[in-house]
Amino acid sequence: MTHVEDELTSQPECWTRAAVEAGRHGGALPAPGERVAIVGCGTSYFMAQAAAALREGAGQGETDAFAASEFPYGRSYDRVLALTRSGTTTEVLELLGQLRGRTRTTAVTADPGTPVMTVADDVVVLDFADERSVVQTRFATTALTLFRAHLGLHTDSVVADARTALAGPLPEGLVDCAQFTFLGRGWTVGLANEAGLKMREASLSWTEAYPAMEYRHGPISITTQGTATWVLGEPPEGLAEQVRATGGLWVAGALDPLAELVRVQRLAVAVAAARGLDPDRPRHLTRSVILAD
Repeated sequence: MTHVEDELTSQPECWTRAAVEAGRHGGALPAPGERVAIVGCGTSYFMAQAAAALREGAGQGETDAFAASEFPYGRSYDRVLALTRSGTTTEVLELLGQLRGRTRTTAVTADPGTPVMTVADDVVVLDFADERSVVQTRFATTALTLFRAHLGLHTDSVVADARTALAGPLPEGLVDCAQFTFLGRGWTVGLANEAGLKMREASLSWTEAYPAMEYRHGPISITTQGTATWVLGEPPEGLAEQVRATGGLWVAGALDPLAELVRVQRLAVAVAAARGLDPDRPRHLTRSVILAD
């Protein structure tokens, strides 16, 4: 079993623990009414997109998401929350350093022995969700679960759905597809973006991701026999029929969207195996991007 397989299968236990720990980290996480920006790089950026949409949708306050390298310093926020598994990513550390003394910052990380511990005002450590793999799985989803629990949006059924996602077979014919499109709505747009990234990282697949309603505005033109379209969350009415009419494979997410992302993680590993690739050694990637001076 690869590291990434071992780690992705541990997600139900990680989510359960994160939900319990959310209460004791309440002071470090955004309070209702705060104007908040959530930042990250790569997978953490896509989790930031999901978290921001969840918080604003819950009526907790205006919430934006940015890649750490694209943060708009001219805007005013009550708190900036950074997601960083490694605690060493250059863009995140530079941003937190620039904001020190000006804006309250919180970092959610997996490693307590890294520079982010001293550069952020508040730190939440999810060391039980740390990973050996380059390809992120459980840290990202555990951090988002922490945030969902903080917002009162996590339930035991989410964990049950994750177990179902790990136990059930993948849809027939999916591993053989040549191209994958992932769709989301609201907070699941970030999950769709992450699903596409996971497939690219682990299996070198051709993937795209869009807001579901945007899919008909051009992207559906690439859909044909041998491609798959997977929606995370509730699909727009009539879209399934349109995809099937192209000859493409339609995959509807019946589980909680975060559990559906676990199914995508499994697919990424399965496609990698079918192509003779090692998902623990993704091409051109390292566990953390640390830029030289």
